[in-house]
Amino acid sequence: MDRFLMSSPSERAPMRAERWYATVWRWHFYAGLFAAPFILWLSATGAIYLFKPQIEAWLDRPYDTLRLEGPRLPPSELALRAEGAVPGSVLHSFILPDEPDDAQRVIVGVGAVETRVYLHPATGAVLYRVAEEARLMRFIARLHGELKAGRPGSALVELAASWTVILLLSGLFLWWPRGRKGWAGVLWPRLTARGRIVWRDLHAVTGVWLSLAAAFLILSGLPWALSWSDYLAHVRQVTGQSAGPVDWSQGSAAEAASRAALDRAARGARADDHAHHGMVQPAAPAALAQLDQVVPAVAGLDLAGPVHVTPPAEAGSMIWRAASNSVNRPLRDAVEVDGTAGQVVGRLDFADRHPIDRAVGYGIAIHEGALFGWANQLLGLAVVAGLSLMAVAGLVLWWRRRPTGRLGAPPPQGQLRHSWALVALTVLLGFVVPLFGISLAVLVALEQSVLRRSARASRFLGLRTG
Repeated sequence: MDRFLMSSPSERAPMRAERWYATVWRWHFYAGLFAAPFILWLSATGAIYLFKPQIEAWLDRPYDTLRLEGPRLPPSELALRAEGAVPGSVLHSFILPDEPDDAQRVIVGVGAVETRVYLHPATGAVLYRVAEEARLMRFIARLHGELKAGRPGSALVELAASWTVILLLSGLFLWWPRGRKGWAGVLWPRLTARGRIVWRDLHAVTGVWLSLAAAFLILSGLPWALSWSDYLAHVRQVTGQSAGPVDWSQGSAAEAASRAALDRAARGARADDHAHHGMVQPAAPAALAQLDQVVPAVAGLDLAGPVHVTPPAEAGSMIWRAASNSVNRPLRDAVEVDGTAGQVVGRLDFADRHPIDRAVGYGIAIHEGALFGWANQLLGLAVVAGLSLMAVAGLVLWWRRRPTGRLGAPPPQGQLRHSWALVALTVLLGFVVPLFGISLAVLVALEQSVLRRSARASRFLGLRTG
């Protein structure tokens, strides 16, 4: 301490710069070590999900382009047969077919458990049925967003995504050219070099070119995350401008609760039918018979497919909801239809939604590769492939240069200027993503109060070089 106090300002500056450089290096290294497995996992599952429309069309091809002879059965009859295919179920959603010769999809449920039933539109024969949660792309979505672990999995994904943003920011600070001659290894990789240089360039240069797109991809996925999803929904309520339910997933538990509520309302309507018709169930319950007025009214509105027609949300109500479930979310318009008269009584277009809903909708559409077709899908694929390359190259670099008997990063070389900007951005991200902020505070407190007090732990983790 005395030596530091007696040193001149010119002597103290390099020490501070070196300290900050080591701190940023350590942040980058440990963020990468934690996030790399998640980056690889999310990149693989995300790459599959980018092509959801093509994959689902390929899986459903046996049930489309059917040979139709005679007229289609009324929607109420098709819905009734779908309910009969799953004992004890009630209608949850009637999906308008994209083409006249497509199988009729009907989603029925028992509580929160839903089953998709494929029916021949002319004969009513059941062609196929599958639990919604067992469908391939729903399974991939759960792997991608929750690691198939519910809320704890969603929290882990949110933490990994947040630390990946820090990984990208700190990587840019470490990459920033300092005293270099030429742009080889800065803007393009030196692929003719050997050994560590190639891996270093693949890691750093790929990160430079992809950082902006990768950060957008990560941030546009946060509305699905545990705390950020709740935060956005709360902001909608506080501003008093929310119209309709949020149009992004708030997790499997929230979705299950929503399905259970719909199921209770549908069963409440059936109870009214029984009360009005005695104990004899009519051929088509009155609540279900309204489909014959609702479906034609919705079909003439030219909503972007697939269009889901759902029963009234409250027992005793006659208002049905029809909503586009297009992968291109800015096309998602919704209407309300009076089931007794078959008339549209309300409409909510995407352009009329809350500003948060619109921003999230555009972000998710790009995230899922749906906003501008094949180009969007290929761009997303390039980004996740680049992220995977960065992660693999970073792990190879660490494995080759890891200090003997230590987990920590190799000792840093050189100095880092303007590191205060990185610290400020990190703190700001901590406020924007509370779960990340809490994890950062805990790690800093743990490092300062516990780990630095142990010489062995400090050396192993790279907190000190001596």
